[in-house]
Amino acid sequence: MADSPSSTPVSFSEFEAVTTTQWQERIRRDLKGQDPATLTWNTPDGLTLEPFYHREALDSLGGAPTPLVRTASAWRNVPTYTVPSGDRGHAAISRAAEGLRRGADGAHFLLSNAAAFDVGYLHQQMPLHSAYVGYSMRSGLGELVQRLQELELTPRGFVVLDPITCHAPDMSAQFGELRKAMLLAQGWPEMHVVGINSAYYADRGATITQQIAFALATAATYLSELPKDELTVEMVARSLHLHVGINPNYFFEIAKLRALRRLFATLLQAYGVPTELAQELPIFASTSSWSQTTLDPHTNLLRVTTEAMSAVLGGATAVSVGRFDSLFHESSEFSERLARNLPILLREEAYMGRVQDPAAGSYYLETLTDQLSHQAWTLFQKIEAEGGLPGATGLVLQELHASAQAQFRRIANGEQVVVGTNKFQNPNEQFDYNPKRLLRSREFDSTRATYPTEVLRLATAMHFDRRERKKKRAALVLLGAHTNQHILESFLETLPRMERPELRDAHPESTLSVLFSSAEEATLMYATPEQFGRLARAISHVPIDEPNFLPPALLTADLPTMQEAIRVFGFKEFTVQGYSTEDVLARLQGKK
Repeated sequence: MADSPSSTPVSFSEFEAVTTTQWQERIRRDLKGQDPATLTWNTPDGLTLEPFYHREALDSLGGAPTPLVRTASAWRNVPTYTVPSGDRGHAAISRAAEGLRRGADGAHFLLSNAAAFDVGYLHQQMPLHSAYVGYSMRSGLGELVQRLQELELTPRGFVVLDPITCHAPDMSAQFGELRKAMLLAQGWPEMHVVGINSAYYADRGATITQQIAFALATAATYLSELPKDELTVEMVARSLHLHVGINPNYFFEIAKLRALRRLFATLLQAYGVPTELAQELPIFASTSSWSQTTLDPHTNLLRVTTEAMSAVLGGATAVSVGRFDSLFHESSEFSERLARNLPILLREEAYMGRVQDPAAGSYYLETLTDQLSHQAWTLFQKIEAEGGLPGATGLVLQELHASAQAQFRRIANGEQVVVGTNKFQNPNEQFDYNPKRLLRSREFDSTRATYPTEVLRLATAMHFDRRERKKKRAALVLLGAHTNQHILESFLETLPRMERPELRDAHPESTLSVLFSSAEEATLMYATPEQFGRLARAISHVPIDEPNFLPPALLTADLPTMQEAIRVFGFKEFTVQGYSTEDVLARLQGKK
């Protein structure tokens, strides 16, 4: 930017400059004959990262890029509160108001039913003229904005509807809702009503390249489709807001947010909109559910700490830290206080907010930002070549599915470490929740990276618990078609390598994985969907030909009935010569 102050070179004359060649020679010497190329990292995004970067890295970029300029005085601490369907939101609003008194700067409400949300009560409890409030929903945007307007104030915050990302069936009606909301909110310069839900992809295993590209493709559709009558492209651009999910890949997440702003400027330029608006794009960053785990759950506190730091250093304008126990506990004052205080510590004690762009000039981060930008723009162009969104939704979902499955495989075989789950487990862990109830719950998030590993561990815990209590009952846990290979990989990791190939080839990918646990033993099996359906009907005392029966994920029955049903319906079993079930389960629990 023309008015940006020029940087003053910093030099330390007492130190001799070290050239890239000298660094490379030192690396070769320290490796003691090993090839330095072994230190190169080929990332899941398809990037090749070097073991070190030097000043030449910036030269290859054409010099150090212009630092990002934070338009707001400071980033905001905005906790998230879920409002169930049919609930008017009073409990969530009261907790959010208490959060404001204890250091939060606003609140983000996940609305299952926006029409039922009590905006009047919200106005009574929270200062909407100063608090930063966000609303995420699937419908009812126009009505919500209308009710906010009736309060005769100037609210600050954002709304996320995003019918493109959420695959809304009534796309034209939803676009009408967005236009209505934009017209109603014209006098609210700090309220952004065209939200892009990029967190949807982060929470389902998308690579960082994909998250950036999918967000750009969504923005391009809104910039193309929403302008109508008095609504201009620039008005749409000024109404845009981005909700991103942050995962633990620290430096990549910093680079992700920086690349998003740069590419957003490029997108605006293509639409003839002032590129300066890219600096003003509000980015609401929430810690991602994808990386959360039920095993050794206090490690989630460490994950959200690095995630929040990435968000702040990457240039987010608002941050929301999730509760460490959100997967298996209802909200509590304790877990909400920890989540709320973490950003306060980063701002008040670590002073993360005093520097405009801490990553600016870093050889590594500037290179990484540039590489992610190129990769994401290439994928974005591929989506646009397919007709853009929503027409290219099939391509997007195909890319998302492939990346999620790849992560499942890396976690199953130990290549991608999840501390406390697939490595460095706590062998003496005691669950303060009921594994059986959790696995049966419809609210249990099965889209996360660690879900397949968790199911096996939790079912194993149930088996040992039943064995100790000597109850002659049995349980059958459906692990699902997409978890087959990941469960098998985890199972095979417990065995000598010589015994793995025959088992690896014995499990067709078209079948379901099932863990059968009795009072005496636990067995990993596989079955076709038809076999499992017949078994579930038999155990649940439902007619075999009942077409509308939906089998639960966890079945229980008396042991003889379960054993007979499994024999009749022909389930197949993984058997290991020379290893008892107890031995394998002990290995899975980290006891051997």
